[in-house]
Amino acid sequence: MAFRKLIAAALAATLLAGAPAIAASPKTPSLAVIAPERAGFSAEGLAKLDAHMQGLVDTGHLPGVTTMLVRHGKVVNFAVHGKKGFDGPPMTKDTVFRIYSQTKPVTGVAMMILYEEGKWKLDDPVSKYIPEFASLRVFKGVNPDGSFDTVPADRPPTMRELMSHSGGFAYGLMPDNPIDKAYAQDVLGAKSRDDFVGKIAELPLVAQPGTRWKYSVSVDIQGLIVEKLSGMSLGDFMQKRIFTPLKMVDTGFWLPPEKADRLASLYVWGPRVQKLVPAEGFMVLDISKPPAMASGGGGLVSTNADYARFAQMLLNGGALDGKRILKPETVKLMRTNALSDAIMNSDVPPFNTARGRGFGLDFAVVLDSAKAGPQGEGTFSWGGAAGTWFWIDPKNDLFFLGMIHILNKDGDPAIKDIDDDSAKLVYDALKDPSK
Repeated sequence: MAFRKLIAAALAATLLAGAPAIAASPKTPSLAVIAPERAGFSAEGLAKLDAHMQGLVDTGHLPGVTTMLVRHGKVVNFAVHGKKGFDGPPMTKDTVFRIYSQTKPVTGVAMMILYEEGKWKLDDPVSKYIPEFASLRVFKGVNPDGSFDTVPADRPPTMRELMSHSGGFAYGLMPDNPIDKAYAQDVLGAKSRDDFVGKIAELPLVAQPGTRWKYSVSVDIQGLIVEKLSGMSLGDFMQKRIFTPLKMVDTGFWLPPEKADRLASLYVWGPRVQKLVPAEGFMVLDISKPPAMASGGGGLVSTNADYARFAQMLLNGGALDGKRILKPETVKLMRTNALSDAIMNSDVPPFNTARGRGFGLDFAVVLDSAKAGPQGEGTFSWGGAAGTWFWIDPKNDLFFLGMIHILNKDGDPAIKDIDDDSAKLVYDALKDPSK
C-alpha cells in the first residue's frame, strides 16, 4: 500500500496549470557530431558505456534506453538501445519520454526569465505573490484528536527558499510522516489552482523557513507564480520564451495523436513480483489532451535531442544558436548553492557537506567532487520519477542525458544507480580533458 501511495503521489504531482501540445513540426535540429578522440574521449571507453546500457536491455532490466554525451557543443556519443516497450517497436533517437521532475529546471528557467525582467526578487516573501501564504504555521506534533499542533512561522518563506526546497513545504512522496500524508491526501488531489493553494495554506510547514531541505511542491508553486506574473498559462509561456527560441519541437505538456506512436511505454518495478510490469490505471496520466492544470514540477514530455538543446543553452551560459534565454550571471546564480550553512552542516540528507552537494535554484549542485562523485565541481543536475537523468559539467564543458521509462527503479539493484554508473563510465572514458 505504501508503494501505491508513493507512486500515486508522484504522479498526482504532475496534475498541476493548461498548456499547448508538442508542436507538430520538423525534428529538432541536432547538435553537430564529433569523433570521441577530438573531444578527449576514448572510443573504447564509450563503447563500455554503450555495452553497459545494452547489457541492461539484454538482461531484461530495461526495455530500452537512450543516452547522449556532448562536449564543447558537439555530440560525442548518442546511442539508443532496446525498444520503446518490451513488445513494442525499436527505441529511436526521437522517442518521447515522460520526464516528470526533469520539468523542474525548465520551470526554474521560466522563473529566472521573469527575474531578469524585474518581476520578482530572491528575498521577496512568497506571500507577496501568493497572499494565502502570509500566515503559515509550522508543524510541532500531533494532538490526541489527530489535529496538528503548530506554532507560527518565524516569517514567510522567501522566493530563494522556494527555489531551493528550503521553504518548509512538503510533497507527499514519503507518506510516512503526518505532513506528507496530508499532502498526499489533500494537496496532490487538488482539482484547481485555488484548491491547490488553499490546501497548502491550510497545512503547516514541516520546518521553519530556511532551516531544512525537503523536496516539495515548491516548483509547482513556481509554475503558478510564472502564470500570475506573465499573464500566460505556464505552457504558453514556456512555448513562447523557451521551446520556440530553442527549437525544442518535441517538448510540451501533452502529446498530439500524430506523435503518440513515438511515446515510450511506461513501466513500474513491482516489488511483489520482482520485475517490471506495465504502469497502468491511476499511475499513468492522460497526456493525449491538455491537462486542467500543467505541472511546473513534473508535467512535461520531451526527447533526448530536445532536452539536449535546453542543456546546451545552460552550458553556454543562457544562449544557443543566437537566441539568448538568460544572462550568463543568471545561469551562474541558478547553479550556485543557495542552502544556508545550518542546512549544509546538518545531518539531514540528501544535501549536506558530508555528501559534497548543495542545491541551487531548481538544480542540485556539486560542491566537492571528491565527495560527490566524478563530475567536476560546479556540475548541476536533476532527474525524473521515471528514471530520466542529466548533469551539466561546466568545468569539463560537457553534459550527459539519459532517458529510461521506469517508475520506482530503485527497487531493482541493477538500475537503481544507473545515473551514477553512467557518470563513472563517462569520466573513465575522458582520457584527455585538455582537448
